[in-house]
Amino acid sequence: MSDFSLWPVLAGTAAFFVVGAIWYGVLFGKVWQRAAGLSDEDVQSGNMALIFGLTFLFEMLVAMVLWHLIARTMPPPHVVMMMSVGFAVGVMVPAIGINYLYQRKSGLLFAIDAGHFITGMAAMGGVFLLFM
Repeated sequence: MSDFSLWPVLAGTAAFFVVGAIWYGVLFGKVWQRAAGLSDEDVQSGNMALIFGLTFLFEMLVAMVLWHLIARTMPPPHVVMMMSVGFAVGVMVPAIGINYLYQRKSGLLFAIDAGHFITGMAAMGGVFLLFM
C-alpha cells in the first residue's frame, strides 16, 4: 500500500462530505441553523461554491493525513476504525470544543458539530477499509 493513494483519499473525502450533507441537511439542518444563530437569509447569502469547495479540500487534507498513517502502519481493520474515530474524538472534537468555549457557542451546537466529526471520520475509516 502506497503512503499516498488518490482513490482511497478521494473516496474517504467523499464519504465524510456525504455524511455532512445528510447531517446538516436532513438530520440536523434546522436545529443546527438555530443553534448557530443563522437565519434563512444568512444561509442563502453564503457563497456555497466556495463553502462546499473549501469544505471538500479541508476534508481531503484530513483524509490524506489519516490514509498516510494507515498506509505507514498497516493496522488491522479494527485499529483503522479506532484511529479514525479516535482522531475525531481525541483531536477534532477537543479543538472545536476549545474554540466554542471562547466563542461562547452553545452546548447544542457543539454536540451537533462534534457528532458530525465523529460520524464523518467513522465513515472515512469504513471506506478506507475497502482499499486495504
